[in-house]
Amino acid sequence: MIDAVVPLLARLVSFDTQNPPRRIDGSGLFRFCIDQLGADFTCELVDLGDGCVSLFAVRGEPTLLFNVHVDTVPADPGWTSDPHTLRVEGDRAIGLGACDIKGAAACLLAVARCTTGPLALLFSSDEEAGTSRCIRAFLATGRRFAGVVVCEPTACRAVLEHRGIVTGTASFTGLGGHGSAPRAFIDNAVHEAVRWSAAALTYAERAEESARHGALQGLRLNLGTIRGGTKANMIAAEASLTFNFRPLPSQRPEALLAELAALAPRPERLRLEAQFIAPPLPTGGADAAKQAEALAASLAMETAPAVDFWTEAALFSEAGMPTLVYGPGHIAEAHTAGEWVPLAELASAAERFRALVG
Repeated sequence: MIDAVVPLLARLVSFDTQNPPRRIDGSGLFRFCIDQLGADFTCELVDLGDGCVSLFAVRGEPTLLFNVHVDTVPADPGWTSDPHTLRVEGDRAIGLGACDIKGAAACLLAVARCTTGPLALLFSSDEEAGTSRCIRAFLATGRRFAGVVVCEPTACRAVLEHRGIVTGTASFTGLGGHGSAPRAFIDNAVHEAVRWSAAALTYAERAEESARHGALQGLRLNLGTIRGGTKANMIAAEASLTFNFRPLPSQRPEALLAELAALAPRPERLRLEAQFIAPPLPTGGADAAKQAEALAASLAMETAPAVDFWTEAALFSEAGMPTLVYGPGHIAEAHTAGEWVPLAELASAAERFRALVG
């Protein structure tokens, strides 16, 4: 199978699906996938705009759905070769998105071409945008499956549990003026942002010891960007920063947001807004967990411990479908310069997919 997978992966990597800048439409990679699937598949292409495109392809009457996103993060500045030209070196396939997660897409396309059994595939292009419009729109159609495999880098082991996710913006207001004024110390919005950031990081550090769920611990708070002010001798009238945290499956995101907002020295100068909130995997308590375990057993997949990263598997679980995460590659290689996926894991994933379809 690997001889069929690598050429397909090379073609998928050659398509620039970096997200942002969200310049993805129904041509290019999606047209290539439709051509590869051929006449045996009924294909439904949906373009929601703003780079949110999905392809639902079905053959026969499958009970299992495979989902994989085909967008990538922007290429890391550390790339020393063309990130859109796949290179095979030793036991690795190197290219932007090869690990996260075009490798799985190539495996699925290869399996679709060499099998005739029932198969349902959902390719989407906005996972890295942090909106999940494609998956939410698909779920809104009412389609349901007995099981869902969401492809992400898990080293070819089934992940049944992961964190939720919250992404948001903290906006601070100040009172502008000359930087020499004594009031600059308390009226500067950038100062407010820095003080809140320090308090939030201390809060997250303490959570590393106090918050636990099985093998997972802490909040995984990340401050992404900070902006504000005009120049060094002016009191900043406004500032903002973006943040992201990953609640444990046992935590309520709304309660954590309230606790973070309360850390502001002057709460009246802070507006905390969540842009994206999504549940953990599984969603639905003990029954959903048991269903996911049964799904992994029925697919003869070795299971892995819970992971820190979030996936769109949580949305399928929230919709009431038994769901697990599975795919070739290691999350440590995702989003990196020189991103790579082991050839052995591509071969293993392809054989697993073929057995399930065959």
